[in-house]
Amino acid sequence: MKASMNPEAVEDIARFFRRLQWALLLIGVGALIWLLAPVLTPFAAAALLAWLGDPVVDRLQKRGMSRNRAVGLVFSLMLLALIALVLVLIPVIQDQVLVLARSVPDYFEWIVRTGLPWLQAKTGLNLAAWLDPDYLLEMLKRNWKGAGGIATQVLGYLTHSSFAVLGWVANLVLIPFITFFFLRDWDALIKRAADLVPRNRIAMVGQLARESDAVLGSFLRGQFMVMLAMGVFYASGLWIVGLEVGVLIGVLAGLLTFIPYIGPTTVLLGGVTAALVQFGDWQHLVGVLVVWGLGQLLESYVLTPKLVGDRVGLSPVTVVFAVMAGGTLFGFLGMLLALPVASVANVLIRHALERYTASRFYLGEGVDIVTTDSANGAIASATPGDTPHMTSVASSVAAEPTDSA
Repeated sequence: MKASMNPEAVEDIARFFRRLQWALLLIGVGALIWLLAPVLTPFAAAALLAWLGDPVVDRLQKRGMSRNRAVGLVFSLMLLALIALVLVLIPVIQDQVLVLARSVPDYFEWIVRTGLPWLQAKTGLNLAAWLDPDYLLEMLKRNWKGAGGIATQVLGYLTHSSFAVLGWVANLVLIPFITFFFLRDWDALIKRAADLVPRNRIAMVGQLARESDAVLGSFLRGQFMVMLAMGVFYASGLWIVGLEVGVLIGVLAGLLTFIPYIGPTTVLLGGVTAALVQFGDWQHLVGVLVVWGLGQLLESYVLTPKLVGDRVGLSPVTVVFAVMAGGTLFGFLGMLLALPVASVANVLIRHALERYTASRFYLGEGVDIVTTDSANGAIASATPGDTPHMTSVASSVAAEPTDSA
């Protein structure tokens, strides 16, 4: 006669299969995003812009303006701001690129006559031979077959890049249109998503959504202001120092500020190289170092604490890993969504840890669990066999395990 299975074992098996289904669903969604990454990029960018503009639309609605008029006003202001930024930046960047192109021979001469001899003296390597045309020609003759294969690969890459440029142009044209429709239907889309949440989980999901929205809002809006301010500061400072390509270096460093250490490193390396090539004296080198140092103080002690704060809770290593992992897995789409996804994941992980520290697995058998209902702040006690429904914190232990002796 077969023994009946323990009801707890049946429940554990059912729970395992439910979690397996969710895991397979997540893997399928990830694979689909990976395949459709080029197509999803303009939609992701438009969704972020609509999310940033929706609070302003909601405020205008509270003041009596209709949704369509509020969306039209906010969208027009965002579009005008973008056009003004482009009209101001493009001529400046174009002039800076032309200056850099004219200065390429000077940079090359400095590398050959100053940079490489200094590196050779420090390392003992014969680096100058790699820039000798006769040596390069001889290397090409000896490896012409491999060079032919490389040339074919380069030609294929350039052809692929041409189509990629066309794709980028198409995406840039699509983003404003998609942003408008997302902005108009944002509240309806959020309501539809909320309607799909199981009713017994709606309080917890709502709290997580509010926390994630607060984290993302403080980070994205604040980080955008930090990037803008640091770009203006670095560009102005290097221009005052006298660097011909100082504005280009400053703008590039400002755009890269969202990646820890990359923006300041761009200013340091680019500014020092430009100062050595253009002037070759210690005064301008000190000027670059002063701009870099003041920028570090401004970003670390003024802008980031005031505009971003510490609500995101992501360490610099986590930010760098998220951006690199997102770019490797999903290309530009992954880099675009890396920090928002990492911020939301940080909120979810924090709540998962709270549930774990309130679980019987963590506290052990024979311990009462004191839980805090995240929705209404009520405090309840759960037996070791129960699993808290809402997010909980093991703030205290009501009873110590008794000795069997």
